[in-house]
Amino acid sequence: MKLFKKILLVIAIIITIILFYCVLNGYFLYKEAIDEKSINDRISNLQNDEHFVHYSDIPDYYANAVISIEDHRFYYHKGLDIISTLRALVTNIKARDIKEGGSSITQQVAKNLCFTQEKNLYRKIAELFVVYNLEKDFSKEEIFELYINNIYYGNGYYNIYDASMRLFW
Repeated sequence: MKLFKKILLVIAIIITIILFYCVLNGYFLYKEAIDEKSINDRISNLQNDEHFVHYSDIPDYYANAVISIEDHRFYYHKGLDIISTLRALVTNIKARDIKEGGSSITQQVAKNLCFTQEKNLYRKIAELFVVYNLEKDFSKEEIFELYINNIYYGNGYYNIYDASMRLFW
């Protein structure tokens, strides 16, 4: 029994060291991104775009549709949807490949504001530091507003204004 406890202790120590290493690398990636340009400066640049669409100008049915598809627990979590993340993790482990994402709307805003689209564990951890700042400093409506003004809609359109003007008119 003592040997079993020692093995468990060694495994727990190894897992702790690996987690610490990953979080530290994620933090350094986050610091690099915000040292280059602060989150508030990135948001100000986005909001100062002449085609920035405010939340109040979005029909409720559109906001509800996007939230129900992208992150139906958006109003109930603090930026990280644990259920979606675990679901995606299990799916990806079973597939032995990245087949599904579990990012919340806030995580997608964090990624699009500060990072590349590269799929990387350290980037996912770095996103969480940005998510914390976003959820602390902005309302859910403001985060949604940032989301619709900074996501890819297809056909080369990266915000709701360009997409609606080019695709629907």
